[in-house]
Amino acid sequence: MSKKYLEKDVLQAAKERLRYVFENFDNVYFSFSGGKDSSVMVQLANMIAKDMNKKFDVLYIDLEAQYRYTIEHVEEIKQLSQIRDFYHIALPLALRNAVSVLQPKWICWEEESKHLWVRERPRDSINIDNCPFPWFKKGEEFEKFIIYFADWYQKKYGGTVACGIGIRTDESLNRFRTIAFRDRKIKYKDINWTTQLKLNQQRINVYNFYPIYDWTADDIWGAVSLFDFDFNHIYELMYKNGLSIYEQRLCQPYGDDQRNGLDQFKALEYDTWTKILNRVNGVNFGNIYCKSTALGNIKSCKPDFMTWQEYSVFLLESIGIYNRDLMLHYYRKIKKFMIWYRNKYGVDEKDIPDTADIKLEGQKKAISWRRIARAIEKNDFYMKRLSFTQTKNDERELMRLIHKWDNLLNEKTKTDDVGLQKVILENSKKTEEAV
Repeated sequence: MSKKYLEKDVLQAAKERLRYVFENFDNVYFSFSGGKDSSVMVQLANMIAKDMNKKFDVLYIDLEAQYRYTIEHVEEIKQLSQIRDFYHIALPLALRNAVSVLQPKWICWEEESKHLWVRERPRDSINIDNCPFPWFKKGEEFEKFIIYFADWYQKKYGGTVACGIGIRTDESLNRFRTIAFRDRKIKYKDINWTTQLKLNQQRINVYNFYPIYDWTADDIWGAVSLFDFDFNHIYELMYKNGLSIYEQRLCQPYGDDQRNGLDQFKALEYDTWTKILNRVNGVNFGNIYCKSTALGNIKSCKPDFMTWQEYSVFLLESIGIYNRDLMLHYYRKIKKFMIWYRNKYGVDEKDIPDTADIKLEGQKKAISWRRIARAIEKNDFYMKRLSFTQTKNDERELMRLIHKWDNLLNEKTKTDDVGLQKVILENSKKTEEAV
């Protein structure tokens, strides 16, 4: 612990900050992630609180797709002597899903996806069945939740509230900015390692504070060794897997660092990784092809690393996971489209451009993989966007698929195709008559 903060080492400075917070704030809680930084912060706070005969609370947001070792460490932290309430949140929150081009977000602990959960929901958690937050709605954004929780906590306990955040400025420029830019934030009594929170642009009587902001990774592990702190043993596996203490991160499997996250899960906890892959499939495609309707519009966004041709193939294969007949129907239509262009204009399949003039694509006067991909995205059963017309053969094929796949088409289907709207209406009438 050689790094200096003014004339003190960072450990002494952190202890003084924690003492100051316990002396000057009416209620204190810490945001805990299961990672090394927040773990050391909470255990250090427990030492100080015990010495001062103080209590504090902990907020832990369980994102479902977690390492087994992380959950084991969470249970260890729950046993700390000075914790009054441990808020183990297992609510259906909306999270970033960077691995899916079909669904940019996924919802953890969603009841409809219970059969795909990575693990069982903790029995002592705050979940959708016992939620005490009147403002919470399914699909709440993670970032929004933590602000609303802060406001709820302050109203529950009253007074001036401090929320401990275990971030270190040497890990990223954004974290440095959070602490350093004095003129862009309101602080508690002009203390630079504090920031007042806002809810809907209104300031609330809650301040984030950063007791270990000037620590390094060496300081974190130095504290673990010095005080014999408990720690998340996933870091040991990371080290054995070749990651230095400066590279180790608890990556979320579906976040923006998704490749690192998924690869890391695969290398460190294979059993968890297989469940996570299954969860991704459910998130990507099950909501479209299993739980609602196979002909609902696909909301997607082509990733930068894919060409439009690769993206078209990906969409077809994705549909095929849950409805092979529908995939083959689209494949046959696209094949006919390519053959027609080859015969009419001499454009061979291998020469189809990734994109063409966007106006000509819109006017159906140019072939391109982007035009094909957009037709698949729209779940354009008749492929009118590829210049096909609605035929009797299409009608027979649609009826066959509806008979085989009971989720292919229903009244919840969102489509702007007049032909499909007519079929939906007729099916609804038949269903009502049958009932």
